[in-house]
Parts: sequence; C-alpha cells; structure tokens
Amino acid sequence: MSKVERRKVIVVGAGPVGLTAALALRNKGIPATILEADPKDRPRPGSRAIYLHKATLTLLEKISPGLGFTLSRNGVSWPIKRTFFRGKEVYMRNYGVTDMKHPTKLPPFTSLHQDYIEKYMYEACLKEGVEFVWSSPVKDVKTSEEGTIITTESGDTWEADYVIGADGARSVVRESVGLKLEGPRTADTFLVVDVKEDEDNPLPLERVFHYQHPAMGGRNVMLVPFKGGWRVDLQLLTGDNPDEFTELDGVKKWLTKVMDHKYAERITWISSYRFHQVVSNSFTDKHGKVLLAGEAAHLFAPFGARGLNSGVPDAIIAVKGIGEAYSEDQLAGKKKAIQSAANERKIAAEWNRNASTTALNHLQGDSSYMNMKRELAVSLTPIVPKLGRWLDEGPYGPKSGPPELTTKY
Repeated sequence: MSKVERRKVIVVGAGPVGLTAALALRNKGIPATILEADPKDRPRPGSRAIYLHKATLTLLEKISPGLGFTLSRNGVSWPIKRTFFRGKEVYMRNYGVTDMKHPTKLPPFTSLHQDYIEKYMYEACLKEGVEFVWSSPVKDVKTSEEGTIITTESGDTWEADYVIGADGARSVVRESVGLKLEGPRTADTFLVVDVKEDEDNPLPLERVFHYQHPAMGGRNVMLVPFKGGWRVDLQLLTGDNPDEFTELDGVKKWLTKVMDHKYAERITWISSYRFHQVVSNSFTDKHGKVLLAGEAAHLFAPFGARGLNSGVPDAIIAVKGIGEAYSEDQLAGKKKAIQSAANERKIAAEWNRNASTTALNHLQGDSSYMNMKRELAVSLTPIVPKLGRWLDEGPYGPKSGPPELTTKY
C-alpha cells in the first residue's frame, strides 16, 4: 500500500555527494532524509573516486567535525611522484614524509577506496541523525511554487520544501524537472584496473605517470596508489579494439608489462569508459525547489580528481542556498537564494570542464603543435627543470581555482 510522507528537505542519492548534503543540512540544524534506490548493503563496483583534496577534507571537517581527519588517517598520501616520457624520467618530486596522524593539520590529500569514503561518511550521518530510506528508487519529481512531490517506483509519495538531486549521471531528478547535460564526449577509450596490494612485499608508495610507455606501444599509463591497492589507468590509441584490452586475459597480458607479474593475479576491478565533458544547463528548476549536485549536475574527465572534489562543494553550497531561502519571508527572496547557489556551482562546473579539457588536450592531443611542445619540453628538461614539472602537472589541468565567487560557505 502506497504512503504519503512529508519532510523539509530530501536528498536523493546516498553516494558521497548525497551524504555530504545530509551532513551539511544537519550542520545547519535542518532535518535530513536520504532516498536511495539501492538496498542498504548494496555491492559497489571498483574503487571509483579514490582521491580527496585537502580543500575537500577541510570542507568535510567543517560540516562534520572529525570526518576530515578520519578520512585522511585511513587513507594514504604518497610522498613521491614521478613522470616518464617514453621510459625516460623527466620529473620527480619528493614531498617528504607526510604525517597522516597529525592531530590538527590535514594532509595535502588522502587516497582511499570509495567504499571506505562512504563508510566513514555514513557513520557520521548516523551520528548526526540523518534518516535513510533504502530501496526507494525515484520515478518522478514534480515542482511548484509550493514545493516538491517525489514519487518512487513503489508508488510512495514524498513531499518536501526542497530536493537535492545527488543521484548520479543518470539522474532521475534532473530529467524529471527538465534539465539537460550539455557538452561533448571524447572519442578515446580509457581503461581503469584496480589491483590489490601485496601487503607483505608492497611497491614503493609513488604515483607514476608514463607518457607513451615504451612497453605499451606508446600508450599513456598512470599508476596511482590508494589504501590497500593500486589503480592503473591506460589510454588506448585510435584504432585499438577495447575488447582486447578489457577482457581479463587481455588485462593480464598488458598489466605485466607495467607492473610486477604477481599483480596479474590480484586484479579486483576492470572498467572502460569514454569521458563526458558535460554540465547541466541549469543547477536548479524553474521554481527554485530542486538543486543538483555531483554527477547529476556535471561529468568531467577525471584528471585533477574534479568529480567528487567538486561534488562536495556542490552539496554544501546547495544547503547554504536552502538555509538562506528558509530565512527569507517572500517567495522572490527564496528563489533568489536558490538561484544564487545554483549559479555559483554552475560557474565552478564550467570552469572545471574547461580545466579538464585542457588536461585532456595536454595528455592525448595529437596535433603537431602539442607534439612539438611535449618533445621540446623533454629535450630541455635537464636544462630547464620546470618544463618537467609542466609535463607532470599537465594531465591534471590548471591548479588555480575558478573565478572568485560571491557565495561563501
């Protein structure tokens, strides 16, 4: 039998961005309810988002004291990164020993499996009294000047003042209110492989990037450690048959060319994808009752770890906008508060898309101009070391943030 429930704010999606939104609501004293399509103990494939910037850890620590430190202490922060060009090392940086256990100072970043990120965020949500409604896939969302009405696949109805859509790339919330992702999709195929670390004889804790790996026919390869394992990224070339590289036997064949043979028997996840570079045409609906966050609002190439690390501020600024809307007496003031939050995060998303596009061109661009720049940088690195740094940092895009924005959390 269907039911009708009423809440102030409903978050759709129990991934890291939805969990962030719930924690931000509780931090402002607003009740938080999360509707999640999957069951409570749903299996989650692969490592997915493994990297949290210090800025993200700081935001999480602010809305949920202790969470930023919990995440950092349970992850790893590699002290060394290396970049190679056709097998020749062109850049190395040693950050020194990073104290992940420092009582008051967060590290520059932490790297851990998304399952654990979600675990610690979920525990923080339970502590703060967040309500979870599992196995409740959303079928439709309708908005009006009065609020929102969510209908689930089971026929239940949920009424709320506001909805935060954090339900991922195939967001039902976004589609229901008539918003659309806009932008290009890359043509190249990329592979991601997770392998479990050999705890008795682990590899050095280093992030390693290879331009045109000589053992891989000139394909780019990146190896990134996270707590308990490694992520291996492989960029295929135009004309490659992805099936030859993604089937388990195929992965084992090429993985042994870039890692010790033992890791071929320690594979835990294989995925292939083409990057979307898309941003929603608006982050709120026409009535100012829905706000999008995370992959419901944008999809980027992962260089620079811009997905989750932009989804967290999306959620926090959405809650800030809702809090300001509640403080307004008139409908116009409420809509202005929501629109301001939506505009801010759209500006940031468009900047991140442009930054990741720059990174993609640096990484895979095959124009004569880009090839010349890379070749020149490699040849001059012994004389001008900062060119090696340019090669190293290029795949991550600009390090500076988006334009100065007026809304602050």
